[in-house]
Formats: sequence, C-alpha cells, structure tokens
Amino acid sequence: DPVIDQPAQPELVSAARSLPRLHSTRDEAPPHFHGEKILIVDDDLRNVFALSSMLEAYGLHTVFADNGVAGVRALERNEDITLVLMDVMMPELDGNATIAAIRNLSRYADLPIIAVTAKAMQEDRAKSLASGANDYVTKPVDTDLLLRLIHTYLSVHSDGADTDCAPSDADDAQAPAPR
Repeated sequence: DPVIDQPAQPELVSAARSLPRLHSTRDEAPPHFHGEKILIVDDDLRNVFALSSMLEAYGLHTVFADNGVAGVRALERNEDITLVLMDVMMPELDGNATIAAIRNLSRYADLPIIAVTAKAMQEDRAKSLASGANDYVTKPVDTDLLLRLIHTYLSVHSDGADTDCAPSDADDAQAPAPR
C-alpha cells in the first residue's frame, strides 16, 4: 500500500486519539501470569520471538520447538509445561498431526493447546479443533485475545477442572467459558 508522508493535522490527531483502540478487546487490564511455562511450536523464528517476547512481558516463561516432532520431545523433557501454542503449517509433522499425537499420550490428554495459524478459513479451524486443539487463533495474533485465552485455560487447568472449554469465536473475540 502506498504511504503518504505529510504533516499530521492537529484536529485529526485529536479525533484519532478519541477513537476506541482497535485491538483492545476489553477495558480490563491484561492478565499477568506467574512464571507458567508455555511451549511454542512454530518453524518461523520470527513468530517464536514475537510470541515469546510478548508472553514473557506478561510473566510467562517460554520454551520453543521448530517442528511437531521436536514439540513432542520438548513436552517429554519439560514436564512443567502448562499450555502449548501450536503453529499449523510446519515441516516434518504439521500442527494438527502434532496435536493429535500429543492427545494420544494419556498424560497430555488435558494439556491446553491453542492452534496459532495464518489459516483463517472455518474448515481450517474445524480441523484443528477436531485434532484436539482446545482453541484456535489466527495470525496476526490479537494480543489481548491470546492473553485472555491463555489466562482462561490456565485458570481452568490449575483449578484441576476439565480443560474442555468451548472454543472461542474469533469474530466475537470472547474468551471461552468453561463447560
């Protein structure tokens, strides 16, 4: 897209500041976490860096793997992982196959997994949920939405309750409610 480089008009700047923020999906402060460990499985290191930087700023600890096979190994090496953010399109073992493989390991049956992908079609979301993902967010990631989802799933998981929450509807940008 072309960029027009000209001085900003003060009345437009003032009007723009009074508009609601587009990426703020609620008025509450974002949640702050307490060192919970999140596994990021993504083959694009730029995505890993962006996600881990943001998550660590909110008090989460992150580890990453660059493909599905390495993701399963990372889970086995880090028993304190509390949630997984899974890219869908990866080499060796794609995200949906990796999610299914994780769900086949009984000790990870209740581990919250959020698919994070550029694939935004409804059937892509359905495939991820059918493979065992608890939820699904699209790239570019809405930070507020992702933080709310993580907070919801970690809260449900830490309460010892079933993590089978209703998946969020990205169009509504609402955190899921426990079933």
